[in-house]
Amino acid sequence: MARRLVRTGVQLGLIVSFVLLVVVFLDNRFRVLPESIHGHLPMHYPGYVITDVTVIRCSSLNPFSNCKSDPDVWHRVNKDLYLRSGWTSTAYIQFQRKKESELGADDRVVVDLKISRLTPPTDYTAANGGKGVEEAWESRPGGIWLKRSSSRHASDSEKAVTYIDVLFGADAVDPRPNWEVKDTPPAVGRKPTPRINEGGKFKVMQLADLHLSTGLGDCRDPVPAEIVPGQKCEADPRTLEFVERLLDEEKPDMVVFSGDQVNGETSPDAQSALFKSVKLLVDRKIPYAAIFGNHDDEGDLSRAQLMSIYEDLPYSLSTTGPEDIDGVGNYIVEVLDRGKSTHSALTFYLLDTHSYSPDERQFRGYDWLKPSQIRWFKNTAQSLKKKHQEYSHIHMNVAFIHIPLPEYRSTNLYFKGQWKEAPTAPGFNSGFKDALEEEGILFVSGGQ
Repeated sequence: MARRLVRTGVQLGLIVSFVLLVVVFLDNRFRVLPESIHGHLPMHYPGYVITDVTVIRCSSLNPFSNCKSDPDVWHRVNKDLYLRSGWTSTAYIQFQRKKESELGADDRVVVDLKISRLTPPTDYTAANGGKGVEEAWESRPGGIWLKRSSSRHASDSEKAVTYIDVLFGADAVDPRPNWEVKDTPPAVGRKPTPRINEGGKFKVMQLADLHLSTGLGDCRDPVPAEIVPGQKCEADPRTLEFVERLLDEEKPDMVVFSGDQVNGETSPDAQSALFKSVKLLVDRKIPYAAIFGNHDDEGDLSRAQLMSIYEDLPYSLSTTGPEDIDGVGNYIVEVLDRGKSTHSALTFYLLDTHSYSPDERQFRGYDWLKPSQIRWFKNTAQSLKKKHQEYSHIHMNVAFIHIPLPEYRSTNLYFKGQWKEAPTAPGFNSGFKDALEEEGILFVSGGQ
């Protein structure tokens, strides 16, 4: 009798242990237990987990720039990354976080974070029949890279990031348990402040349609066809050599890339192509601003991803612009008077003209500026007028776009040079020329 009771007890113990193991396994995978029970399981973090991280920047020169975010969505680390030395600029790290019990099906938990100008090495996990499955890194401003997981038990992992803080100095340390210091600081280099030079002038060079590729690129209609007889024409080295010569001869105070810096069709790695043109300016310490054309995002990177790269590069004045209007890269650049003056002498309006017509049946060809962009332009120009009137000289307003306005088609307009092809303007006229005239823009320059 005693043996039977012992045997029965052992069997029941094994069954209970097996059931508990199955329940824990299922809970890790599918969260089957109530939160009150799940919270007491091992490897569980009962508080908050981070679901996203980014860097926000703002400038006192831009009235539409704002470093305040919705506190119900974003939690800001209230430490200026410029340590209040940015004069007109500030930058902050902010992150999204949620309680584990509030995580939804679409939420992804940050399980790793690195800071690097280059994409961190990719890890592979054994899955899909033993084949390596890439755990992709996601890029954020400031050289921040995130690895996020949508796994149901990601929030229980020891790798889950639960909070973020900012420390300063190459010798920064953190004595707090379970905290890790990332050695490389976020790449939020101070944006340059363009200013009228001591000679009272400001020279802008516009670089349009460089069409750089991943690799050397193929020449199309080169003039002359062969620089060295019998030598193959290499497009990108030839283009860049020409640009270098212009930069060294003209010595501009600023450069505007007015679109199609990247030839997306021949750029399986658009970043490599983008860096070629920027390197020339960084080497010469020339500030620059960029907008996009219809070819830039035809490679492996979207407009938003390309602009994120531009924003983090040295001497770049480029920025994404307001998120509530159409396009990526609608923004202004203020050029200050010489010396230590804080008065704006020049305002450059840069706008995204998108790519191809959204209505090919009715309006063939290329896209046009949208009503939201025109409203933003007019509101911005009007909000700056009073401030610009304080300038003791004549303030100038200039606009840059890529796809030309329909009015460029008129052969009655004055032009200098050779008219070799018709302007590739959109078939629909959204009225931007009228808005430019109403707001006193002296001239608008396009690419294409």
